[in-house]
Amino acid sequence: MSVLDRARRLPAAAALALALLTAGAAAEPSAPTPAVIDALKAEQPLPDIVEGSAEAPAAIIEYASVTCVHCAAFHEDVWPALKAKYVDSGQAKFILRELPLDPLSIAAFMLARCAGPERRDAILDRLFDHQDEWAFAEKALIRLKAEVLAAGMTEEGIDACLQDYDLLDNVKKMRDIAADKLDIKGTPTFFVNGRRIDGEERLDGFDQILTPVMR
Repeated sequence: MSVLDRARRLPAAAALALALLTAGAAAEPSAPTPAVIDALKAEQPLPDIVEGSAEAPAAIIEYASVTCVHCAAFHEDVWPALKAKYVDSGQAKFILRELPLDPLSIAAFMLARCAGPERRDAILDRLFDHQDEWAFAEKALIRLKAEVLAAGMTEEGIDACLQDYDLLDNVKKMRDIAADKLDIKGTPTFFVNGRRIDGEERLDGFDQILTPVMR
């Protein structure tokens, strides 16, 4: 049984609920609770990959799916300016956590992890940038493999990665923890110093939370 076949064995109701709640409508940031802070700080099934300084005074955590169009829009329209203003300047660190909404996204996250911690985010950036070319195409898995091959992985590495059932289980655990501990129902969902933003957000929305921290 392939990784994608095993991944499809999600409860139908849970998969449908996630799919229906990806509209990306932004909401007012909610104040963090101790339970949320604890869940965000808890050790994850897959180790966090930090962009920016680990000692930065602010933290931005994004829960994303690689097949989510609103996540791709954020990474195209907002992320470059957010990264330049806060991450590259050392004012905030950025962490993307996997929250796959479908089997194809699970496979994409697995391949990005198999590329290594120093290359994972570059692979994800490429997949977001080219989302239209693989995520919604016929023979989407073949197109996904082509994107990852173009990013430097080998056929042998791809095949081995997609047969790594421990990695598969951990990607699914990332999704389950996000749903169970943080009640995340759609992507993207952000936590900026613990304050929650549901849906695609503009730069000024992040400014409202981060500017007071910088003072």
